[in-house]
Order: sequence, then structure tokens, then C-alpha cells
Amino acid sequence: MKFLIFAFFGGVHLLSLCSGKAICKNGISKRTFEEIKEEIASCGDVAKAIINLAVYGKAQNRSYERLALLVDTVGPRLSGSKNLEKAIQIMYQNLQQDGLEKVHLEPVRIPHWERGEESAVMLEPRIHKIAILGLGSSIGTPPEGITAEVLVVTSFDELQRRASEARGKIVVYNQPYINYSRTVQYRTQGAVEAAKVGALASLIRSVASFSIYSPHTGIQEYQDGVPKIPTACITVEDAEMMSRMASHGIKIVIQLKMGAKTYPDTDSFNTVAEITGSKYPEQVVLVSGHLDSWDVGQGAMDDGGGAFISWEALSLIKDLGLRPKRTLRLVLWTAEEQGGVGAFQYYQLHKVNISNYSLVMESDAGTFLPTGLQFTGSEKARAIMEEVMSLLQPLNITQVLSHGEGTDINFWIQAGVPASLLDDLYKYFFFHHSHGDTMTVMDPKQMNVAAAVWAVVSYVVADMEEMLPRS
Repeated sequence: MKFLIFAFFGGVHLLSLCSGKAICKNGISKRTFEEIKEEIASCGDVAKAIINLAVYGKAQNRSYERLALLVDTVGPRLSGSKNLEKAIQIMYQNLQQDGLEKVHLEPVRIPHWERGEESAVMLEPRIHKIAILGLGSSIGTPPEGITAEVLVVTSFDELQRRASEARGKIVVYNQPYINYSRTVQYRTQGAVEAAKVGALASLIRSVASFSIYSPHTGIQEYQDGVPKIPTACITVEDAEMMSRMASHGIKIVIQLKMGAKTYPDTDSFNTVAEITGSKYPEQVVLVSGHLDSWDVGQGAMDDGGGAFISWEALSLIKDLGLRPKRTLRLVLWTAEEQGGVGAFQYYQLHKVNISNYSLVMESDAGTFLPTGLQFTGSEKARAIMEEVMSLLQPLNITQVLSHGEGTDINFWIQAGVPASLLDDLYKYFFFHHSHGDTMTVMDPKQMNVAAAVWAVVSYVVADMEEMLPRS
């Protein structure tokens, strides 16, 4: 993604340095937009100090180095795994040692699925080992596997037209990649649609905009009343190869073996830290990323980078001795990849105080060079955010784009809390949910800039005299 999101906590001698003036009576603002603009403009020196520290000063490359240490030593962090819980405990200690406030763990229950051993081999028209990654929550095959002829389709519509051909076969989807939001339906719903027409299993072309023979995993969803069948992703190359074969009427037979199992839900934690607000400590600007990942690669890009620039944002604010008027809260979510499980439980616990949340932010689309901020909120709030982003002119990053969203923060968006996400997906889906999601993808200089953007936005919004106006 091109934008990063950061949360920051402060030490004991933190000050608010912006010069907002309260002009309120009975909680109703009487300030003009020009007065709000002046208040935001007064934060210019603070924004420059954050940028200088993050991009050019002693903090440069810190988020990259912190992330590398975690993912190189702990590795991927699948929901329910020992690796994830080890990472949570390490981050709990790290945030305490960093001098952040109210560091604590909030318990949640999360899914526990393991892929086990898996393989796929094309037996006809030739022997060819197929690279696969089982999809999250998939069942396994019998120990002897499933051996069956293949039906290749390019869409759900084609599957319905050829439903009579699907029974007893393995359905291979070779859907074209349009964009992630439109194409991911084949990953999430492919098994259900294939099962409805009697297929024994489904293999889905990876939802990826580029491939060097890399399968990409992700969550899939079964449906009540529909038989559960094993499902996995395959590479773009193998999907296209089988589609070409099928177009010539060539019979394709595959043997699929998957040892996937789902275990009872297990205990985990959302990891939380704060810089407590100096004037309105009960009011919150929340910044976040998720600490869990899939079980391939290192989970460096998705979402180690987002989590660690969020931590870095807090560190930058603390290092500068800043304390905003409102509380800055960092949350590192657990079990995002399983559908925002940890974030939903956080929302259920804290929604009673939803009126005190000014802004909820998440970075979960990589930490490539930022170009702007994605934002969802009222028109009045958007106008304010445009002024906040103008403080990032030294980095030439001032755009406020539409459709801010994220799995972990959509609950808050639907409830009316403005939310934002920095987003550039060009390279993101090259590596997303694959063995390629490693530290090699990450660029320390781009992480520095992303952290600066995230810290400036979160600090300034937290330090304004008034909360962002709701829809």
C-alpha cells in the first residue's frame, strides 16, 4: 500500500504543542472552518519535527529493523499457532520497554486451523507436480487423497452452465484477475459453488496480479447446508495451462492430498498501548495493524509492516516529548486473516464508548511509498482531514482519497466513526499471502515515510480541540 498507519504512546513529560482554542458551549462547536484551519496550521512545526525524526533523524529505519528482528526470529504467525502467541508476548514486552503507557493484553478467542501436509499431482496427460496452498478453514482429503478428472471453468456463470459435467470431478477455476475485491470471491466462495454442483474438490487460481509460479493462500468460507469439500489455491501458470489443455479437449486427471484440520477455538490477545491524552483522556484516536499472518513467508508485508509503523508512530511522538489532548491508542489485532476476529471482539467490548472515538485507522495494505490517505467520514471531517494532510507537503503526500476501509476497522466505519487507510496496491498482490511475503519486500526508506505520515495524521487529529464531526 502507499500509506501507512501509526499509533504512538508517550512518556511522562509529554506536551501538546499545537495551539487550538476551545470555542464550545454545551459540547456544541461554535468555531468556523477558518479557525479550525488555523489550529491545524499551528501544528506545522510539530509535523516537520516528526518528519525529520522519522525520515532523516535518529529514528530512520527503526521500524524496519524492529520488524526484521521479529519476523526473522519468530516467522509466520497463523491464528491459533504458537508462533502468533510468541509474537504477542514479544510485542507486549517491546511496548513496555519502549516506555508506552497502559500496555496490556485483551483476551479473545480465535480460530485454530492447520494445513498439514498437502500435495497435488497431475497424472494425465502427463506427470506434473502442482504447487498448491490449502485455503484457510478447508477440510482435508481422505488419507489416500482424491483422484479425479478436472473440469476447468473461468467463472461461476460457466460453472452453472456446465453443472452437469461437474459431478465427481475436481473443479479448477481459471478466473481472470480484475482487481482483488472482485476476484477474491472465487477464493472465498469457490468451494461452495463447486460443491453445489457435485464436485469433489476445488482448485482456485491464485488471486494475484503477478506470478512467478507462486500460490497465494487466504480464507475461504463454507455455507450451511452445502457439503464441505477440500479447496486450495494453485498458481496462475498452472491454472492457465490446464485451461489451455481443456480448450483442446484434453482429459486432465489430478490426485489431491490435503491434511488440513480445524481444531477448537483457542485463547489469544489483542495487544494495546497508549499515550494518554492530556486534556480529553477518555477520547481516542486509534491506530492499528494486525500481528497475525498466514503460515507462509514471514508475514512481513501483511501485516508486519502496518503493525510496526503503527508502533513507530507512537515511538516518534514519545521521542519528541509530545502528548496530544486526546488519547492515542495502538492496537495490534489478532486473527485478522480469519475475518477480523480479534477486532470484532474489541469492538464488541468497546462500542459502549463509541462516541469517544474520534478516528479509527488501520494500515493493512503494505508499507510502500505513500501517496495519500484513504478516508471514510462526513464531508466536514473530510475537509478537516485535507487540512491535516497539507502538513505533509514536505513529503509531497497530501491527497485525501475515498473509501478508507479495512477488515479490522469496518465495524467502526459502519457505526459512523471516521476511518482511514493508506493504500497503494500495485505491488501488494505480487506477494500477498504467499511464500514471497518476506523482509525482502520491505524498503526501510519507504517505511520511514509511511511512519511519518501515520504519526503526523494521528497526532494532529488527537491534538485538535474538537473531535472530528460524524456523518
